[in-house]
Amino acid sequence: MTAALPSAIDVLIVGAGIAGASLAAALAPWRRVMLIEAEDTPGYHATGRSAAFWHETYGGAHVQPLSIASFDTLAHPAPDFSERAFLSPRSALTIGRRSEATAVDAFAAKFEARGVDVVRIGPTDIARHIPGVRADWSEAAYEAACSDIDVGALHAAYLRAAKRDGALLAIRAPLESARRTADGWEVRVRGETIHAALIVNAAGAWADRVAAACGVAPVGIRPYRRTVVQLRFGVAVPAELPLIVHVGGDFYFKGESEGRVWLSPHDETPVEPHDAAPEDFDVAIAIDRLQAVVDWPVAAVERKWAGLRSFAPDRVPVFGADPHQPGFIWCAGQGGVGIQTSPAVAALLAAELGAPPPAGMIGDVDPLPFAPSRFA
Repeated sequence: MTAALPSAIDVLIVGAGIAGASLAAALAPWRRVMLIEAEDTPGYHATGRSAAFWHETYGGAHVQPLSIASFDTLAHPAPDFSERAFLSPRSALTIGRRSEATAVDAFAAKFEARGVDVVRIGPTDIARHIPGVRADWSEAAYEAACSDIDVGALHAAYLRAAKRDGALLAIRAPLESARRTADGWEVRVRGETIHAALIVNAAGAWADRVAAACGVAPVGIRPYRRTVVQLRFGVAVPAELPLIVHVGGDFYFKGESEGRVWLSPHDETPVEPHDAAPEDFDVAIAIDRLQAVVDWPVAAVERKWAGLRSFAPDRVPVFGADPHQPGFIWCAGQGGVGIQTSPAVAALLAAELGAPPPAGMIGDVDPLPFAPSRFA
């Protein structure tokens, strides 16, 4: 799908991670679309490093409508999009110590009121879900409707669908500069000029830099480093272990395979956009926090990696037309929910750009809270 640069295009999408690829797939049947990607591989920085899951309460109440609207596409994709589902059932526990009972109560009540099937459970049920849990972790809210996402398969399906409908992709092709003209944009890529009617800024951690290169005011997208570790233990840990999330935000972990888990200290270290790598200190913090929860002896750190999660100032995704610069479209600031919300975000934004919305998928989702005009 690597393409030569055309002289003109309807929609130029900057960034071929999950945000750009999903939009390209939704828009390509209706507009001439091109994706430009600065790296050698689409999805290199965030998408390809995600330990993603579909978790209805993850990201908070503002994100929940996008997650709900995306579920059917992930669980039951159309046959021409994927021959198999992208979700594998798991379950989730939001847990706390005895001293955090009020916080767990508030979490459960908040999302129960929003229609989530969340059940408050106590020590006996917690120990059944987490063998070896320490006694102080006596508070939890259980959600059966949680699933792992096959991120690689989903991203590849978006790129495949976009290509099938005529979208072009150029890798090693960063946006160098852009100038607004009377009828669109003149964009410099690889020393050549492309005329584009619209630019979509789906550049993740680099979104504000892309905006600046286009002469557009930034909205304050800030990247943060997130660390993930794969651990092997000296005791049996079930592969089907639920996603375990601390109600106070200190960690999450989930079963990876028999005797192994993926663990994060839920770190958010402000950084400049770059090729993120894990810090030994963050790995040590992650293990220390896990050892405070369970009595599993760590046999080995088998893998460790880091990625970039990018947030707007209010930590809500940003997508839609820039209020001050015609023809400049934002699709950024998705934090850790960009993969589980990608079907809905792509459908909403594609509809704004002229594609017909999928029947019934996004009818109940109001795009206004996500519009960049909220920062104006």
